[in-house]
Amino acid sequence: MDFDLKNLELFVRAATLGAIGRAGAELGYSATNTSHRIQTLEDSLKAKLFHRTTRAISLTPDGEMLLAHAKRILEAVEDAQSALAQDSVAISGTLRVTASTSFARHHVIPFIPAFMEQHPNLHLDLHLSDNVVDIVELGFDVAFRIGELASSSLMARKIADNPALLVASPDYLARYGTPKTTDDLKTHVCMGFGRGQTWIFRAPDGQSVTVPTSSRISVNLGDALGEWVLAGMGIGRAALWHVGPDLRAGRLVQVLPDYRAEPQTSIWAVRPPGAVMPRRVQIFIDYIQTCIRETNVSRYGGLL
Repeated sequence: MDFDLKNLELFVRAATLGAIGRAGAELGYSATNTSHRIQTLEDSLKAKLFHRTTRAISLTPDGEMLLAHAKRILEAVEDAQSALAQDSVAISGTLRVTASTSFARHHVIPFIPAFMEQHPNLHLDLHLSDNVVDIVELGFDVAFRIGELASSSLMARKIADNPALLVASPDYLARYGTPKTTDDLKTHVCMGFGRGQTWIFRAPDGQSVTVPTSSRISVNLGDALGEWVLAGMGIGRAALWHVGPDLRAGRLVQVLPDYRAEPQTSIWAVRPPGAVMPRRVQIFIDYIQTCIRETNVSRYGGLL
């Protein structure tokens, strides 16, 4: 197959602009050369890539399929060139990131403006979902995940610890009393992720303690859990980054501080398998890790 990367670059630009001639002009090709290059690409692939009218173009199903692969091919070539050049400053291309909505609100979105300002040639595609998505199938460069990772071929890097603790509002404790032991939790409204949970603690003497809990409500969003605890609905088992600011401000109180909630989990950056990490991904993960750790120290240092 006679496959010219310049033709692929032209195809991607034409698909982005919705105009073949304009794409060719941007890349310095004459109208005749532009048409010839697109035709050559279609002939080599034995597929029609564009629907053409006198006023516009649009991608065919084959063109849609090629576009995603073409972007990855061009970015891979760019990464290889940059790696060989040992250029660690100028990064470009598209960075595709996915994370849960709640985590991103606290630990990704606030740090993006400064990162994008540092890298003006980079494009960011941030996808927020509370479902675990297939990053290989959907073409993501990196996903941020919390907790125990399932066995897979994905590459994982620990970003930070993700400590959890029990908290309640002073108003709730004034009305219903402050638990002195884990057994006392059985008489309280205990809120976490899902109903009928069993909470596990590490006691001060190192023993593991198991406490069955129940609640009339369940939720899969940590921010909602934090707000409910703040409203005095019960005792919550929450990640420190959900409730840390309210703890510092005295709006929440830590419950059973001598008992460590288990299992203690971690924040991970997960990426597709491959020995070589694209520079834009490496730089982004390094940046987010630094921001998260520095922010955790300034916001939550000393709370545990």
